Amino acid sequence: MVLATHNRGKVRELERLLAAAGLPLAVTTLDAFPTVVLPEETGTTFLENARLKAVAVARQTGLPALADDSGLCVDALGGRPGVHSARYAGPDATDAANNARLLAELAGVPAERRTARFRAVVVLALPDGRWTWAEGETRGRILEAPRGAGGFGYDPLFLSDELGMTFAEAGLEAKNRVSHRSRALRALLPALRAWLVDGIVK
Repeated sequence: MVLATHNRGKVRELERLLAAAGLPLAVTTLDAFPTVVLPEETGTTFLENARLKAVAVARQTGLPALADDSGLCVDALGGRPGVHSARYAGPDATDAANNARLLAELAGVPAERRTARFRAVVVLALPDGRWTWAEGETRGRILEAPRGAGGFGYDPLFLSDELGMTFAEAGLEAKNRVSHRSRALRALLPALRAWLVDGIVK
C-alpha cells in the first residue's frame, strides 16, 4: 500500500499507526514513485482533497493508496484555516509562517474563545477506482505562543483538551492516542483489513 503524501510528519504518524494495528501489509511512500504526480488540491472539503490524492496515486502506481487531508478549524475564525491549513500564509508557506498568521489573526482573542479542532479524513483507494473513507476529530484551543519542539504544522500552538499539553510537547505516541489522524485511521481499519488482507471488496 502506498501512503499518498510527501509530508514526512504524516508518513511517520501513519506508519506508526499502521504498525500498531498489526496488519500484514508492506507499506511504502511516494518516495518510491518519483514519477507520480499528485493532483492539485482543488476540493472545498477534506474528503474531496483526500479522495483526489488517493485515487490519483492508486491509478498511477497500480497499488492501493491511502491519503489523508486534514487541517485546523478555529471557531473564532469561522472554521479557518480549514482545507487551506497547509498553505494558510501562501502557496509555499512554512509551518512557521502559517503559525505566525494564525497568531496574528487571533491577536486579542481571549483564551475562552480560542477553541479549535483538528479534523482529518482518510481515503483508501484501489487501482480499479473503488474507494472508501473515514474521518476523525480532536479538540483543543490555540495558545498565544508556541510550546514544544516536536510535531509539525500547528502542533506547537494546539493545546489538546485530552492531553493537557500541546501536540508538540506530547510526543508521537501520546499524540497518536488522541489525534484526529489516528481516530480517522482507526475508523478506517475494518475496511482496510477487509479490502487488503481478507480480499473482501464490496
